[in-house]
Amino acid sequence: MCFELDSEPPIPVISGAAVTHDDLTLESADGATFAAFSAQPDEPSDVGVVILPDVRGLYRFYEELALRFAERGYAAVAIDYFGRTAGVSKRDDDFAYMEHVAQTTPEGVQADIAAAVAYLREQGASSVFTVGFCYGGRNSWLAAAGGHGLAGAAGFYGMPAARDGSPGPADRAAEMEAPILALQAGDDQNITAEHNAVFREALSAAGVEHELVTYDGAPHSFFDRKQEEFAGASEDAWRRVLAFIDAHS
Repeated sequence: MCFELDSEPPIPVISGAAVTHDDLTLESADGATFAAFSAQPDEPSDVGVVILPDVRGLYRFYEELALRFAERGYAAVAIDYFGRTAGVSKRDDDFAYMEHVAQTTPEGVQADIAAAVAYLREQGASSVFTVGFCYGGRNSWLAAAGGHGLAGAAGFYGMPAARDGSPGPADRAAEMEAPILALQAGDDQNITAEHNAVFREALSAAGVEHELVTYDGAPHSFFDRKQEEFAGASEDAWRRVLAFIDAHS
């Protein structure tokens, strides 16, 4: 899990912003249903953001993040990964998420992303982005190769290499159809400078527009209000996400 359950996005709340939100159940093309959380600005938006959580799936941190996007005028939907194995109900703090992570498939995750993209387009979004964290960061970049017609794919501290026999974003760079933003942690114990270098080289070789930023000394999951020491990195990363969306929408 990237964040503690009481963590919050390190993003200022815009007091008085006109936003509506709702718990959703979405359905994938294979008939699977999964939980999601939608946040919409009261003024219609033609830009949508699919938020892809860390390995724990949908919980409060990502619902709050969806609200922060909506406060800034973007429609957002944060999705869960485990509808096929854990259902769509709210979960307590003891949820054994790793046993459900083991049962996900790349195809299932991308099918759920497709359903979330379709939902945002039904709400009026013509430009849709993915923004993911850890497990979600990796899947965000893979979504650029998923045929979703994305305007861009951003990821925080995602693994770009192959894992458990499944090709990673670096392996699938030639299939990517959207710009990539990668925001990596310099002191990540599992995602190394070599991983990032290989990803950058693969994107360059494939002609994919990209920006890969490494925050020196920052740990995995630095994007957290509790990580006060890395507030500067979080502020810069959030600025880059918004600039990325504005540049490509």
